[in-house]
Amino acid sequence: MNHSIAIKQTIAFIETFFAGESTGHDLLHSLRVFGTASYLAEKEKSDQLFEIQMAALLHDTDDHKLGGDGHSFPHAEKWLNQLQVTDESKNLILTIISEVSYKGAQTETPVSSLASAIVQDADRLDALGAIGIARAFAYGGKHNRPLYIPGEKAEMHKSFEDYKKSQSSTLAHFPEKLFLLKDRMNTPTAKSLAERKHQYLKDYYDSFLNEANAYENYLPVE
Repeated sequence: MNHSIAIKQTIAFIETFFAGESTGHDLLHSLRVFGTASYLAEKEKSDQLFEIQMAALLHDTDDHKLGGDGHSFPHAEKWLNQLQVTDESKNLILTIISEVSYKGAQTETPVSSLASAIVQDADRLDALGAIGIARAFAYGGKHNRPLYIPGEKAEMHKSFEDYKKSQSSTLAHFPEKLFLLKDRMNTPTAKSLAERKHQYLKDYYDSFLNEANAYENYLPVE
């Protein structure tokens, strides 16, 4: 099959699939992951660029945050079958997709190949920095979560099921997930890229708390 045509058709497919999506898990997120994964594949000298790019484009079509169960990937598999992707490529793409998602602070998310490591890193890099902050608040707003709750303790989820049930504020999502991603990158290239984006998150978080709590200086003394 012609890989270039398959990529173009898949971009058109997810453009329709994610139409109206406003949680930060949208077409542009998938395209950014696609671009970052392509860059990482080049730097890490992977010979499975097509599978990496296809997994990057399709990785959220069955995501649990968009209604999937986090264990099966019917939309992605149906699309790959429609494209008549070889069984070998299809199996690798679906395996990569199954290994992408973060599943909780105390839940391991091992990868089984360099290709999988690359896509997982690319997805996590998009959860950091300025874009990561915007996506976090977009998701929280869509799901009626408060920006922040004074005194709220971060919950270090022990299982994927606990993580999926979380109703924390958006700001609590920073220590519960976003701050942990830097040290969970797999590839040397992603580890380097994550440093600056992680610091941006930390600086924003500290600024947020300083501004959010300024009113306390004017509360009446009991």
